[in-house]
Amino acid sequence: MSKTNTAIGIDFGTTNSAIARSDGAQVRLGRYGRDLLSVFRTLLFFQEPDPGTPPIPTAGPYAIDAYVEDNEGRLIQSIKSYLTSESFKATDIYGRHYTLDHLLTFFLKALKREAEKSLGSLTGPVVVGRPVQYVGDGPRHSEALALQRMEKALGKAGFGPPTFVYEPVGAAYQYEADLDHDELVLVADFGGGTSDFCLMYVGPGMRRGDRKSAIMGTDGVPIAGDVFDSQLVHNVIAPELGMGTRYQTSPDHHMEVPKWLYGHLSRWHLLSFLKGRKTLQMLIDMRSTAEEPDKLGNFLNLIREDLGYQLFRTIEQTKIALTDAEQTDFVFREGGAHIERTITRLEFEDWIAGDVAQIAGSVDRLLKKTGADARDVDRVFMTGGTSYVPAVRRLFDTRFGAERITLGDRFTSVAAGLARAGEDL
Repeated sequence: MSKTNTAIGIDFGTTNSAIARSDGAQVRLGRYGRDLLSVFRTLLFFQEPDPGTPPIPTAGPYAIDAYVEDNEGRLIQSIKSYLTSESFKATDIYGRHYTLDHLLTFFLKALKREAEKSLGSLTGPVVVGRPVQYVGDGPRHSEALALQRMEKALGKAGFGPPTFVYEPVGAAYQYEADLDHDELVLVADFGGGTSDFCLMYVGPGMRRGDRKSAIMGTDGVPIAGDVFDSQLVHNVIAPELGMGTRYQTSPDHHMEVPKWLYGHLSRWHLLSFLKGRKTLQMLIDMRSTAEEPDKLGNFLNLIREDLGYQLFRTIEQTKIALTDAEQTDFVFREGGAHIERTITRLEFEDWIAGDVAQIAGSVDRLLKKTGADARDVDRVFMTGGTSYVPAVRRLFDTRFGAERITLGDRFTSVAAGLARAGEDL
């Protein structure tokens, strides 16, 4: 099998994205922002423009800086979560119509431009990661549409024709890089939106053969870090913002505050849509007759002041704290919103138990359809932030044994592995 001189690996993630470049001898990661981080946050920020001029977007760490400096704008998170949606075609931002293709192209152009500052011109074969199962797959969603949208936007951003590779397969290439013997490895790649699994033979013997035949099988579920976040929103934050309370619709009739508001609150890619004029007015009207107006007032402050990113950051810090501690204090004091509560790890694990069970089901399904037994697996390679959640680690320790678990870089294993995969193209 011939190898190319250079290859580009792109991990376009729900929360973080990364680019790696392989020259056949080494793999280098793009570096971004003042701190030269190896990940580029999957964010766009549109600052409110002067009248008559279009908004100019910023991306990644620069979007965060602009957002923190000036909250009077539109922050768009989790762009990847829209890829399969046939119903989401465009959004209006300060009177301008932006299709999903526009948003994707803005982001990918910025990612490429910033990566080239540390990697040089990004030419050569391009390998792009994709989940085994996209978020949102269902009757109104299309995997083919997601790939079509990605290919189109990558081309407009200046990348060459992409080859799509499952993200856990990319991570397997990275794990294999230091092996001096063949192994059967189960790769568990936990992103922001999906948990993806691959059972694959790797090692020196596999490098000389047909790579496709080395892949025994793949599986995945649209459950990962964002879903765990949503459980914290539902159980800790939403009740403090009026979920479950009532407001008066007539002198002798009350109704519960609509649950869909809190559904949008718990899904980061929908949060910015709560700032629409109709939704804000609805909340103002409900607050005027609400049984607990202060809670709806907190909700209004959160939306008006665009505090979604700060809320996300606090939730992320809470999850990290519960990795090492049995309990932690959730404290959110931003603008006019104030939420404070002690959370125990046992509570958090109870909230995510159903989600962890679905992750376990995906692993079991993969073993069953490949005819493999857990005892046949030489190594479990886990990557992504969710791999550090104790309940998730315990699942894999129980099934495979802690001695067979290896943790990869939580954010860059996939991008580096995709670049290595590109060497075989």
